[in-house]
This record gives sequence, structure tokens and C-alpha cells, in this order.
Amino acid sequence: MVDWVVAPFLEFAFMQRALAGALLLSLSACPVGVFLMLRRMSLTGDAMSHAILPGAAAGFLLYGLEIVPMTIGGLIAGAIVALGAGAVARLTVQREDASMAAFYLVSLAIGVVMVSLRGSSVDLMHVLFGTVLALNDDALWLIGLVAAVTLATTVLLWRALVGECLDPLFLRSVSGLGGVVHFVFLGLVVLNLVAGFQALGTLLSVGLMILPGAAARFWVNDAVAMCVASVGIGIVSSLGGLLLSYHASLPSGPAIILSAGVVYLVSLLAGPRGVLRPALPRRHHRTA
Repeated sequence: MVDWVVAPFLEFAFMQRALAGALLLSLSACPVGVFLMLRRMSLTGDAMSHAILPGAAAGFLLYGLEIVPMTIGGLIAGAIVALGAGAVARLTVQREDASMAAFYLVSLAIGVVMVSLRGSSVDLMHVLFGTVLALNDDALWLIGLVAAVTLATTVLLWRALVGECLDPLFLRSVSGLGGVVHFVFLGLVVLNLVAGFQALGTLLSVGLMILPGAAARFWVNDAVAMCVASVGIGIVSSLGGLLLSYHASLPSGPAIILSAGVVYLVSLLAGPRGVLRPALPRRHHRTA
């Protein structure tokens, strides 16, 4: 059993890089996913993961599968969609979720068309679903930098982020940070999606952000505990997914997300706040 778990990471450098990248993504993206869930913006994260595709595709068209141009392109595209959707919501009668959906659908279509103009179906699969087993030093440095920025920003703005989740109107009434915190948070979402897209692709990068946080919600009810639990679930899912990918010859990115999905289902059923908990008989303590 030990050899089944440890041997792949001792024998192969690409497995070590994949594990390092997945662990850094878990440290960075999972707490962001908790705040997305608490703010009821989980689908916004999914929309943003599609929104970065045109920028990444533009970098791919100009420079091929180079990490720096695709990253810069993804950041620019994500920022344009986030700011555009927010502007439409504030200047028109349309709600932000509807404008975000419109922007991401158009972005997804444009990105797929752009990749198809030059690349093969293999290139398209690489952009859409990532290659965590092919992470190089540049990709690991990028993911590590995003993790450092995310953790530092989260610590500095912790109280404002929690206040924005609980009562954004109150935060804006007592502080001028409300709007700033909202856009900083969207920036963190875009950063982590761009970092995750290097390993998991544009379609699956949001999975490691949302599923661990959603699973943690069934076990704990405190924001700090949820962030810690989500990171732990992300690490376990990453490790399990990479081992499943190695031993069963499955695509590594989908295997990681499937592992996180299994943890979510177990949490949904067996967690203290899950669906089966109310059905279990409660112990009655006798009082003296």
C-alpha cells in the first residue's frame, strides 16, 4: 500500500511537479472558493473560468503553448469580463449574474474558435483541460506566486472579506472598502483561475476552487475552519486524483476533480451537516 502511494512520487519527477502544483493550487484556490460559496457566487467562478479562454487563446495563437503569453492573455480577458459584467449590472437594469452569463458564453465561443484556427484537437484539449503532469518550472513559479499573493491578500483583508459575505450593505455603510473589496476579490478569482488553468485547463480549474469549499461546508460552520478544511480536502483530492491518474491511466485533471467530487458526495451524505445526519438517532443524556 505504501509503495502504491509513495512510489510514483519518488520515481518520477513529473509526478513530483504535478503534486507540488496541485498542493499550491489547493492552498491558494480553495479559500477563495469558500468565499465564493459564502457570497453565493459559485456560478460566477464557473463563468470566470470560461471568460479567460479568449485571452489564453490569443496568447496561444501568437506564441504557441508558452506560459507567459497565455497567462497575460488570460488575466486581461478575465479582467475585461469581470469589469464589463459589473459595469453592465450597475449601469443597466440587468443583474450581474445575467450579464456575467452573457459575457462568459460569448467568451467561451470566441476562445474555442480562436484555438481551432491554428491548433489541432490536441492543442484544444490542452487549453480546455490542462496537463498537470507536464508542469514546468515557469508554471510552478507562477502558481507559487499566485498562492503567495492570494494568501497575503486574504490575511490582510480577512475582516472585510467576511463582512462582505455576511452583510455587504453594512460594510459599505461603515467603510468605503465595500466596492474595493469586491473588485479585489474578483481579481483573486481571476488570478487563481489563470494559475489553475495551467494545470487543469479553463474548464476544470474552477473545480478545485469550488468543490473543496462546498464539501467543507457540511463539516464546519466557521469561516476560518471552512478555509482550513477546504485546503485539506483539496490536498487529499489532488493526491488521490494523481494516484488514480497514474495507476488507472486516466487524464490527471479530470481525475483530481473526480476525487474532489467523491469527497463532496461523502460529505453531503455523512457530514455533520449532511442529509443523513438528521435521520440518525440522537443520544439522550440523562440529567442527575
